[in-house]
Parts: sequence; C-alpha cells; structure tokens
Amino acid sequence: MRRAIALAMLGSGTAAPNPLVGAVVVRGRRILGQGFHSRPGEPHAEKVALSQAGEASKGATLYTNLEPCCHTGRTPPCVEEILRSGVARIVASMRDPNPRVNGGGFRALRAKGVRVEVGLLRDEASRLNAGFVKQARKGVPLVTVKGAISLDGRIATRTGDSKWITSSSARTHARLLRLEHDAVMVGIGTVLADDPRLNRRPKLHSATPFLRVVLDSSLRLPQNSRLVSSPAHGPVLVICSSTAPERRRQRLVSAGVRVEAVKRRPDGLDLRKVLLLLGTLGVTRLLVEGGGELHGSFVSGGLADRLALYVAPRLIGGKEARPFVAGVGARLIKDGCFVHQARCARVGNGWLFEGYLRGG
Repeated sequence: MRRAIALAMLGSGTAAPNPLVGAVVVRGRRILGQGFHSRPGEPHAEKVALSQAGEASKGATLYTNLEPCCHTGRTPPCVEEILRSGVARIVASMRDPNPRVNGGGFRALRAKGVRVEVGLLRDEASRLNAGFVKQARKGVPLVTVKGAISLDGRIATRTGDSKWITSSSARTHARLLRLEHDAVMVGIGTVLADDPRLNRRPKLHSATPFLRVVLDSSLRLPQNSRLVSSPAHGPVLVICSSTAPERRRQRLVSAGVRVEAVKRRPDGLDLRKVLLLLGTLGVTRLLVEGGGELHGSFVSGGLADRLALYVAPRLIGGKEARPFVAGVGARLIKDGCFVHQARCARVGNGWLFEGYLRGG
C-alpha cells in the first residue's frame, strides 16, 4: 500500500479535480503491475496496473489507496475493469467520499465474490486526498495559508519592505507548494504592492489550468498588471462585491479576466461564499498567499486548514511592522488557533514549519 500511495503522489498538480490514486497488482511478494492516475480523462490507476499485469491478474490482489469507482465519468467504471481482470482480492485504504461512489464500488465487488478489505494506511491516504475529500463532502477546497516570516512573526517592516525575508533557496522551495494546489489566492493589496504573476514553476501540463484568484472588492486590479497580461500562466479570477463599479468589471472582462461577485460583510468579502464558489469551479486545494489581514480573516473565521510558514533567522521588530496574522486576534490564549500534527524542516538558512489548524 505504501507503494500505491507513493505512485498516487506522481499525479500531484495534474490529476485535479480528480483524486490522487495509485494501484499495485501483486501475487505473493511479486509486483505484476502498477500505475497512477495522471490527469482527468486518462486511465485510472487500477486500469493502468491491471493492463500491465494482463492475464496474471487472475487470482491476484489489487492494492489501491482509494475505493474503485463504480460510475461512468470521463472513463468507464474501474469496478468493471477489476471484475473482468479476475482479481480475487482488493485492499483499499479508504472509501471514496464522492456521492456517486461512497461505498458503491466495494458493494459491487463483494456482490461478485471479490474479497474486499478496507482501512490499510487510512490516515496516510486521507491526508493525501484531503482536498478531494473536503470538496466532495463540504463543497469547498482545503485551504493552506502560506507565508514567509521573521522569527518575531513579521512579514514586512513598518515601511512595508518585505524583499526578501527568506533566502533564495527557501523562496524556490516555496514556489513548489503551488504545484500541489489547484489555485492560489491573494488580496488586491498584495497585487498593488508586488505586481506578482502567481504562476507555477515549473509549468505543469495539467488538464485543469492553475487558477489565480484575487480578492478585490472594488475592482482596482490594473489592466496592465502582470497577472492580467500573462494568460498563458492560467486564468485569472477576480472576486468582488456586488456593488463594484460595472465599468471596471467590463474593463477587466474585456481583458480576459473572469469576474464574480459575492456578498460583502462589514469586515470584507464573505470568505465562506468565496470558498463555495471555488468549490463549484472544481478547486480542491487552495493556497492563500495574502497579507496579514487576509490571513487573519481565514484563521479567525475557522476557514484555514493548513499552515506553511517559511521562517527566516532574523528579527524585524517594531510595533508597526506587519504581522503574518492581523485582524483583531484572540482575546485569550485558549481562544487562539492551535496547530497540530506540526513538523519543522530545515530549508536554506531557515525552516519550514507546517501543520494543521484547529481552534485551541
């Protein structure tokens, strides 16, 4: 099963909005066939592995990190392929949360006499497809809040200078995070200050283009920004309030930008509505690379799932320096957001701190 999970990871950045799936056909200790799902429309992992194994699949065991599908989408149901192969036993890590599957694949296999075992390496498999699971169950993507900070938690000095807090090797490593996500989001303040492209490097040949999202209540995004002028790096989605000027909307639309409006709250755009919108567009993993106010809104609203912090060995200081998480903040320590399953790794001359978020 660890081999199946390792194979599944090879589809990272290209398989979305489909899940990451790997499969291995074995008899005893011998691998007969193996494969992974690379992108929508391409064969599923089970079919790739069974095709490699051929006639040797009869009576063999198929390991896969996700329940085989039992419905017709861009490709035929994997259950039918498995039954034709003559596989005698299926070992799967977890049930597919997609309502069109959700145990149906297991039931269909058992009904035809295939032995089915579920639960091996369930936690690892769940983490691998956490975005797919959340989008299938709740209709919203998994949200990772990412940033580069000093040891005292600052993302910029009191003058707004932020280039560069971390080393070049840390920045190169940080760009790789985009390869694991379907979309990246920033606020308009970040765009006006830095004029980023928000592109993936290296560029992946994915069936689903990398979506670049800007929260811009009043549509201040300049037409000559690098975002608007770089359509080859992926579509740009600007989310504004319903009261944004129509002439600005039309100007951006004419430049090839998709503009969508959501309800505005007293503290800014309704981020829950924003996430639901992204869910309908097939986004399963969202990387938030905004400023302190945007980070604060996601964290205080309980909308952030993961944290990825590149920490530099420097102090900035000053009460007016920009914090990684702004906003009102917690009143009591016990009300703060707790990071669990935390881990820290050396990157360049600093560290990458990662973990999952939940209320303390």
